[in-house]
Amino acid sequence: MDMSNFSDVNFQHDLYLQEIEGIDDYWGPTFRAIFDNDEHVEFKKKLEERIKHHDKDIERLCNVYYQGFIESVRELLEVRSQSNKLNNQVVSLDKQVHVAAQGISKSGADLLQARKVQSNIAVVIAQLNLCLPVFTTYSKLQKQIAEKKVNKLWCKNGFCIDFINIYFIRYYPALKTLEELEHLHLPHVANYRFSHQLQENIPKYREKIEAASMSDLKDFLENIRKFSPKIGEVAMRHTSEQLASDPTVIGRKKKRLAPQPGGHFSDEDLSAQELIDFSPIYRGLHIAHVLGRSSTFETYYRAERTKQARLVLQPPTNMHESEESYRTYIHAVLGFFILEDHVLNTGRGLITKAFLEDMWNMALSKIVTALQTNTAYCTDATLILRIKDLIMLFCTTLRNYGYSVKPLWELIRELRDHYTEVLMQRWVQVFREILCKEDFQPIEVPDQEQFDHIFLSFPWDSDLPDNITFPYSFPFSSMVPKVYQQVKEFIYACLKFSEDLNLSQVEVDEMIRKSMNLLLTRTFSGCLSSTFRSPHVNLQEMVQIIVDTNYLEDANIYLDQFISNITGEESRGVTTGVSQSVMFRVAREDAVKQICEKLKQKINEFLELENYDWLLVEPRGHASSYISDLIAFLQTTFQSFTNIPPEAAEVACRSACQHIAESLFSMLMNDEIKQISMGALNQLNLDLLQCELFAASEPVKGLQEDTLLSHFEKLREILDLFISWDWPTYFHDYAQETSKYKKVNPDIAIVLLEKLKEGDKKTMFTVLKKSERDKKKLLETVLKQLRQLSQIPPGK
Repeated sequence: MDMSNFSDVNFQHDLYLQEIEGIDDYWGPTFRAIFDNDEHVEFKKKLEERIKHHDKDIERLCNVYYQGFIESVRELLEVRSQSNKLNNQVVSLDKQVHVAAQGISKSGADLLQARKVQSNIAVVIAQLNLCLPVFTTYSKLQKQIAEKKVNKLWCKNGFCIDFINIYFIRYYPALKTLEELEHLHLPHVANYRFSHQLQENIPKYREKIEAASMSDLKDFLENIRKFSPKIGEVAMRHTSEQLASDPTVIGRKKKRLAPQPGGHFSDEDLSAQELIDFSPIYRGLHIAHVLGRSSTFETYYRAERTKQARLVLQPPTNMHESEESYRTYIHAVLGFFILEDHVLNTGRGLITKAFLEDMWNMALSKIVTALQTNTAYCTDATLILRIKDLIMLFCTTLRNYGYSVKPLWELIRELRDHYTEVLMQRWVQVFREILCKEDFQPIEVPDQEQFDHIFLSFPWDSDLPDNITFPYSFPFSSMVPKVYQQVKEFIYACLKFSEDLNLSQVEVDEMIRKSMNLLLTRTFSGCLSSTFRSPHVNLQEMVQIIVDTNYLEDANIYLDQFISNITGEESRGVTTGVSQSVMFRVAREDAVKQICEKLKQKINEFLELENYDWLLVEPRGHASSYISDLIAFLQTTFQSFTNIPPEAAEVACRSACQHIAESLFSMLMNDEIKQISMGALNQLNLDLLQCELFAASEPVKGLQEDTLLSHFEKLREILDLFISWDWPTYFHDYAQETSKYKKVNPDIAIVLLEKLKEGDKKTMFTVLKKSERDKKKLLETVLKQLRQLSQIPPGK
C-alpha cells in the first residue's frame, strides 16, 4: 500500500472517531460505514490506540486531580449509602404502588371492557335507529291490512241501513305506508337480510292490495245498487219541494241546502249525492293509479255499472198493477244515473261524458219501452194520473242533472191518449148504465121545482109559453140531461191530465175538444148502437132516442162554451172537427136500420096472418084483412115520426114499402105454391092496390109519391100482365125502355104461367068448353114464346 492511500485511511479513521466521540447516542451509521468499507480491523487498531491515548490523558489528569478524586470517592460513598437508603424507600414505595396499581389495573381493564361494550351499544343503537322505522312501518302496514273499518251510508232519519254497512280493509293508507317503507326506510337497511325479504314481499302486498281494493269496489257497487232507489226517492222529493217553492228550479243543478245549526244533517238536509260515501271509489282509483292499473280499474267499473244498468232497467213483474211498482222502478233508475253523474264530476276521468251519454241513450229507450208496455195495460184513470205526475217529476229531476228527456215527454203525450181511452172505457159503463135504466119516455115534471131542476141540468133553448101548466112534458127523455152532465164530468177528467204539463191554452183546448168529440161520436154513439140492437127496445123507444140525439146535438154549442170558459180560449161555435148535424150520424143510421128491422119484423107478423086461397074462383071485392091492419099500423107509426129527422123517417118508410112489395112477390113466387087461380091473382091485386094507396098518401111529409110507388112497380106490372092477359104487347115491346112490362122477367112469367096451368087442371076434365080449350092452347103458345125469350142472353 502506498503512502497516499495510508494517509487517506488514517484520515478516514479519524473522522470516524470524531463522529463517535462527538455523538453520544446514535453510532449506527458510522459503524455501518466502517463495516461496509471492510475497515473494521484497521479501525479496531486505530480505536485501541485512541483508547490508550485517552487512558494516558486520564492518568495524567488523575495525577493532577487526585485529592479531588479522593474527596469525590468519599462523597460517592456517602451517595451510595444514601442511594441504598433511597433504594430501600423506592422498593418499599414500589411495593406499595404495585399493590395500589393492581386495583387500578383491574378497574382500568374493566373500564376498557365497558368502553368497548358502550361503543358496541352505540353502534347497535345507531343501527336499530335505522331499522326501527322499517319495523314500525312494517308493523303499521300489517295492522292496516288486518284492520277493518265500517263505512255507513246515510238514510232516512239518520239511521244506517244494515246491508249498506260496508266493512273494508284500510288498503288506501296501507298502500301509502308500503310506498313509505319501500322508498324511504328500506334503502337505509339494505345490507340486512330481512331487508331483502321485505323487498321481495312488497310486490305481493301490492297484488293483495289491488285484489282487495277491487273486491271492496265490487262490494260497494253491489250495495250501492240496492241503495239507488233511496237516492232517486230523495232526489225526487227535493225536486218536488223546490218546484213547490221555486218553479224556476227546473234545469238547474241540485245544490246542497244550508246545514242545520249544530252541524248535524238530516236526510232532508243532504243532497242525493251526499247520502253516499264515495271514498271506496276514490281510494280504489288512487290505488289503481299508484299501481299503474288505472285502465283496468276504469274498464272494470264501467263494465260493472253497465251490467247494473241493465238490471236496473228491467221493470218489476206486473208493474202496471200498482203505483208503488212504478215508483220503485223510477227511483232505482233515477238514483243510478244521479250516482253516475256525481262520479263523472268527481271521479277524475273514471267515466267520460261520452260513456255516460251512450249509457243514458241506451237506458232511455229501455225506460220508454218499459213504461209504454206497462202503462198500456193500465185501466185505472186515477193510477194513470199518478203515473203521469211521477214521470213528470222524473223528467224534471233528470233535467236538473243535465240528462235529455225528450222521449219521456213524448211518452207523456202518448200516455195522454191512453188516458183518454181509459176514460172512454169508464164512460162506456156510465153511458150503458144510463141507457140500461132509461125508459126512453119524455120527461114529465109535476111542479116548478123539478122544471127548474131540468133546466139547470140541461140548457134547453126553446120558446116556452108564458103560462106553463103542470104536469109539463119535455120533448126529450131523462137520458139527455144525464148524458149532458156526464160529458161535462168527462171534460173535467180530461182537464186533470193537462195540469202541470206546461201546455198552452190552445193545446189544452184542442185536446179537450178532440177527446169530447171522440166521446160523443164513438163512445156514446157505440153505446146507442148497442142499445138499438137490444131486443128489449121497441120501435117507439128508438124513435125517442133519435129525438134525444137531436137535442144533444143542439146542446153541443153549450159544451163548446163550457170548454172555452175552462181553457180561456174563444168559443168556436161548433166542436172542432165535427159538425153538429153529423155528430150522431152513425148512431142515427144504426137507429134507422134497427127501426127498419123492427118495422120488417112487425110487417112479417102481419104477413104471417095472411090466409090466401090460391085457387080462389072470384076475389072478395076488398083488400085482405091483414093488409088493412098492416096499413093502419104503418099510418099510425109514421105519424109518430114527426119529431125525428125527415130523412130517417123517409128511409124507414121506403124500407117498409120495399119489404111489403118483396114479401108479396115472395108469396106469389113461393115454390110450395104449385097452383094459382086467376081469382087469387085478382085478390092479390086488390091488396096491392091498398098498398099503393098507402104509398100515394104521403105517409111521411116531403116524400114524393113516385118514390114509394116504385117499390111496387114490379109486382104491379106482373099482375097487370096476367090479369089483362096482354101478352101481345109484352112480346112486342120486350127489352125496350118504353115497354109497359119491362120489369117482368120471362122466367118469372114462366113460373106463374106454370102455376096457373096447374090451377086450371081441376076443371079441365069436368068442363070441356071451347073457350077453355082455346085458353089452354094460348097458354101453351105463350109458354113456348117465353121459353124462347128466356134462352136469349140478356142485352141481345
